[in-house]
Amino acid sequence: MALSKNEIKFVQSLRLKKFRQKYDNFTAEGEKIAEEVLRQHRFQVERVYAVSEWLEKAALLTDRSDPSPALHEVSEAELGKISSLSTPNRVLLVLRSPQPAPVHALEPDEPALYLDDLQDPGNLGAVLRIADWFGIPTVFCSPDSVDVFNPKVVQASMGAFLRVQSAEIALEELIAVNPGTPVIGAVLDGENVFETVLPQNGIMIIGNESKGISAAARQQLTHRIAIPRHEDGGAESLNAAVATGILAAWWRRGG
Repeated sequence: MALSKNEIKFVQSLRLKKFRQKYDNFTAEGEKIAEEVLRQHRFQVERVYAVSEWLEKAALLTDRSDPSPALHEVSEAELGKISSLSTPNRVLLVLRSPQPAPVHALEPDEPALYLDDLQDPGNLGAVLRIADWFGIPTVFCSPDSVDVFNPKVVQASMGAFLRVQSAEIALEELIAVNPGTPVIGAVLDGENVFETVLPQNGIMIIGNESKGISAAARQQLTHRIAIPRHEDGGAESLNAAVATGILAAWWRRGG
């Protein structure tokens, strides 16, 4: 049966944060991500839209303890109407958004990232992958950061959103829940990170792509660091996700 206009409109609406919040749903696309999602139990899958060849495979992946998702066979043209990708990739899932969990106090040896007004979905997706790679279990986001369940973030995370916990919270509230926890951030006048002994736990702040760490967040720093530019380097700055990868590698080198 062809997709109805209402069905198309609903899935398309999930590209916007206000509708993701209204319906408590978000989307994930692509065969690899879909297979990972259908094998996990953190997120409830409500609907699967896929071409016929993929649905045959999906039947082997839906042996789940939670309610089985509704399966919708669609044509490539229909998938193109609901996909947020320039080239639709055979399958699109609609997932139930998780309820926000109370922010917990970090364990004594637990590292976490805090994103201070990060705006680019590709950067946030990459940060989730970096956290996943280096065993950083939680990424906190400021209320003004891009939404973790933005479809571009989900796509760029390459499945990391399934394994890395995320929560939206003001930095002041996070620190209040974790008094005395080290707060680390890269600033222009910081110490050379490669000559600095960092605590193995704490909160590392990643700043906005163009403005860096906000003045309010800088006041909370207990460890001010910087990634030194090589004497032959000419770049004005580093991409936020690239900088996160460098800092995380150094931070977790003994982890």
